[in-house]
Amino acid sequence: MHQVTQPAILYFGTPVVLISTVNEDGTFNLAPMSSAWWLGQRCVLGLAAASKTTQNLIRTGQCVLNLPSSDMAAYVDRIARTTGSNPVPAGKLARGYRHLAEKFETAGLTPIPSLTVKAPRAMECPVQLEAELEEAHPVAAKDPVWKGRQLALHVKINKVHADTDILADGEPDRIDPDKWRPLIFSFQHFYGLTDGKVHGSELAKIPEAAYRP
Repeated sequence: MHQVTQPAILYFGTPVVLISTVNEDGTFNLAPMSSAWWLGQRCVLGLAAASKTTQNLIRTGQCVLNLPSSDMAAYVDRIARTTGSNPVPAGKLARGYRHLAEKFETAGLTPIPSLTVKAPRAMECPVQLEAELEEAHPVAAKDPVWKGRQLALHVKINKVHADTDILADGEPDRIDPDKWRPLIFSFQHFYGLTDGKVHGSELAKIPEAAYRP
C-alpha cells in the first residue's frame, strides 16, 4: 500500500564524499557531500552554487574526491556543519553552519600531495580520486524557486588511489566489494553496509523542512 508523500529532501542513500579543493590563497578546503554518482571514469557532483567547494572547483578546475569508510563517520561529522565561505551563505547560516578555515585539522585528517592536481588527498580515506572539471550545468533552471541555486559538475577521474586492504587478491586494478565498506548517507544519517546507523550525525539535527526553498 502506498500514499502520496512530499519529503523535503530525497537523500535515499549515496556514498559520502569529502571533496578537497584549493582556496584563492593557496590553503585547502575540505567539504563533505553525498550527491555524487559515477559513470565509467567520470563523476557527477550535485553542489550548491554558493558553496566554497563549487567556487574553488570552477575557478581551479581541480579537486580530489576522498571516499571515507563506514568507520570514519566521526571524521566527517566534525566538519558537517561548517563552510569555507566567509561570510556564511544565508541558506547555510539558517541551518546553523559556521565558517571554518582549518577543515583538515578540525576533521582530524591529513592532507597529502596528489599526482595530477594541486588539491590534496586525505591520507586516512581508503579511496582518493584525483579529478578535473569537464562541465558545469545549472540544475532546475526552469524552476523560479530553485533557479541559480544548484549545479551539476561533471569531473573526469585522472588517478585512483586505493588502500591495498580493499584491493582484490591478485588483482591490483580491482576494488573488492567484499572488502570495501563505504560510508553511506541516507536522509541525513550515516549508515554502512550493515544494519543500523554507524554513527550519530550533526546534519540530522537540521529539520528536513529547512531544505525547502
